[in-house]
Amino acid sequence: MPSAPNDAPQIVELAGHHGLKLKPDTLSVNEAGLDYRVVMARDLEDTQWVLRIPRREDVSAKLPDEKKILDFVGPRLGVAVPRWHVAHRDLIAYPALPGRPGLTLAPASGEPVWHFDRESPVYARQFGQLLARMHAIDVEDARRAGLIVETPDQVRANWASDIARINQAFDVAPALLQRWERWLGDDSYWPRFVVLTHGEMYPAHVLLAPDDTITGVLDWTTAKVGDPARDFVFQKMLGVDAVFEATVDAYVKAGGQVPDRLGDHCVELLAASPAGYALFALTTGLPEHRAAAQAQLNPEAAM
Repeated sequence: MPSAPNDAPQIVELAGHHGLKLKPDTLSVNEAGLDYRVVMARDLEDTQWVLRIPRREDVSAKLPDEKKILDFVGPRLGVAVPRWHVAHRDLIAYPALPGRPGLTLAPASGEPVWHFDRESPVYARQFGQLLARMHAIDVEDARRAGLIVETPDQVRANWASDIARINQAFDVAPALLQRWERWLGDDSYWPRFVVLTHGEMYPAHVLLAPDDTITGVLDWTTAKVGDPARDFVFQKMLGVDAVFEATVDAYVKAGGQVPDRLGDHCVELLAASPAGYALFALTTGLPEHRAAAQAQLNPEAAM
């Protein structure tokens, strides 16, 4: 859960520079994000705002791309997405969306705090229907809007390139590397078609009403046209087969096309998740992230 920031006066001043007048005693901050500090606050008219403060210059450099994504998906998704009123290198701000995240992290321990029943049939059905709507958005429209578009061959080639880069920069456990290589070499895992994907569709980025219906989706920085399985991975990670199956069933009934070996591919994507953090560590260049990434890739080498 968010807590009051120690630098509240500076945050109020920053917002004021962009024309946003906040009540200082309403600020709360969530420090869990790797790329942004997220501050909730009310303005003088008592409107709730979300402030995203970039942690690094490489994050700020991506803002135009995320803005293009939001402008594109906003009218097409059927649930709320952020509408940025401030989009500057040092601050993003938008009115808070309806609902609350299904998952947050406890500030002291970093432990997950769930705000809904992970086995909720309502959530599983809504999630599958939402993915079907998103995946049905026209790929050529996304290309014309300037979004990243991968072909099926590029999905696989990009993974191979990333893994090769990671293997050069880190000590990867032999068993993990062999697993990745088997996955890359097996045609049956890889998509024969691509769709518009969010890339990090899990409850921390999904806003829910009290009845578990989905009201909005946050954090579109990783969205692109690519592998459909990207958006099913975290649902698979919940570890309840009936929930995953209910999501896929709702997806199919809403018109979604299920890739071959979807569940198996999700399992391998989960096994490849340390690769994503390793790339993040290389991007930031920060030693603490590099050490943490090394521990995920090969715990013995990190000792």
